[in-house]
Amino acid sequence: MPEKKIIQNNKSTGQNNSMAKEISQAAPEKLSLSTLENWLFGAANILRGPVDQADYKTYIFPLLFFKRICDVYDEEYQVALEESDGKIEEALFRENYHFVIPKGCHWKDVRQQTENVGQALSGAMRCIEKENQETLYEIFGDAQWTNKQLFSDKLLIDLIEHFSEHNLANRNVEPDLAGQAYEYLIKKFADLSNKKAGEFYTPRPVIRLMTLILQPHDTETVYDPACGTGGMLLEAFNYVRIHGGDYRRLKLYGQEKNLTTSSIARMNVILHGLEDFKIIRGDTLRRPAFFEGDAISRFDCVIANPPFSLKNWGEDVWENDPYGRNFAGMPPASYGDYAWVQHMIASMAKPHGRMAIVLPQGALFRKGAEGKIRTKLLESDLLEAVIGLGQNLFYGTTLAACVCIFRLQKDKQHKGNVLFIDASGMFKKGKNQNELLPEHVDQIYSWYEACETQTGISRVATLDDIRSQDYNLNISLYVEPVIVEDTMTVAEALSDLKKAAADCETAEKRLKQLLSESGVL
Repeated sequence: MPEKKIIQNNKSTGQNNSMAKEISQAAPEKLSLSTLENWLFGAANILRGPVDQADYKTYIFPLLFFKRICDVYDEEYQVALEESDGKIEEALFRENYHFVIPKGCHWKDVRQQTENVGQALSGAMRCIEKENQETLYEIFGDAQWTNKQLFSDKLLIDLIEHFSEHNLANRNVEPDLAGQAYEYLIKKFADLSNKKAGEFYTPRPVIRLMTLILQPHDTETVYDPACGTGGMLLEAFNYVRIHGGDYRRLKLYGQEKNLTTSSIARMNVILHGLEDFKIIRGDTLRRPAFFEGDAISRFDCVIANPPFSLKNWGEDVWENDPYGRNFAGMPPASYGDYAWVQHMIASMAKPHGRMAIVLPQGALFRKGAEGKIRTKLLESDLLEAVIGLGQNLFYGTTLAACVCIFRLQKDKQHKGNVLFIDASGMFKKGKNQNELLPEHVDQIYSWYEACETQTGISRVATLDDIRSQDYNLNISLYVEPVIVEDTMTVAEALSDLKKAAADCETAEKRLKQLLSESGVL
């Protein structure tokens, strides 16, 4: 039997016993989701001023994750100590812990610091990453904890004390509840930073619509090549869980270029209690991360909201792409949309691979190189549906987007056809941003499921129909809006005219009164 490795705790043996008693005697502090949300967002108030709102996520998320894994570690130590009948050496076996907290790197150690707090915090995080390389490598990101112009010792102490108010062990906060609170923060910070949030956050109702259409199963793989904070991967997990599948069998894969965002994605998935996933930092279009031999890996469900119309996306690499991802043509240097589309199609597993991608609607009708790519994709009969969404639903753009569905093997009713859905009116008007509500998602999905032509709503277009439009996929070419005539009786018109005249008379009297009071008249 292999020798079990003993890990070092952040306390001495005597202190471990003391800590165990402290944990054992402390009454569980069950936290509600609303309490968690308010408390976590309270941390952002401490950062107001020195830190830009768009950067809150860079600092709040690593602190939350650091506190969570330390509290869980303490809880796991207590369980291990009880199961080993108080034998500390056995309790410290590494296999008893999800993540190892090395000596001197615990939250409590950093909390004791009164000077150079940022250095202590950064050192503890790097040490934890090193000790847990397979799972936590670079997970805390590149926050400037040691920049004293940004973070004074007092500011960091205030932050640490704020996070110390609650214990985040599993007995107080279930993983899914912690994950929900984390998702709340991601949404909240996206609202605050707005335009800068598009790079990492997709509205959850849009993701739910895409997942409803893809219907991932628990034995399948799900891949997001532009995963942001991991929302699409987690929605796939939620779908499997809600529909009674064994979500522990679901395998999640993601790639994200931005260091901070990819770190947040990994924290997000871990805080939801998931372990079977791989999220890798890197440039998907230039350097894809997942391979099977010499070819890129293929997945059952591929889902993404890649950056809209990305410039400098890697056309130099794609001219001679070693993975054959330019099979339908070379996208223009100024628009990377069809690079993402082709990468995702090449990543679909046979025979039942399917994908959902968010695109700017310009990708549906722009000509030139993109028109040629559309032609090849349509003639390959891979495109199943185009769903037009309302304006101003996404962070960073007021433009209307669309969701395109592709399948390697279409159902009989979809073969040789493309379903167009105009869901541009499905949203709740907001002050700064419009919102897709759950009832909107359900309605759009019901139109997709029906797969039929409905006046003003949807159209099942044949490939011949699309050829006649020169492969232009502009939704308005296929779904004509319903024009509602505004009819009025003579009596109603006279009534409105009398009211308008009365309003004019009232306004004239008020104007004369104001002029008289001011001495003009």
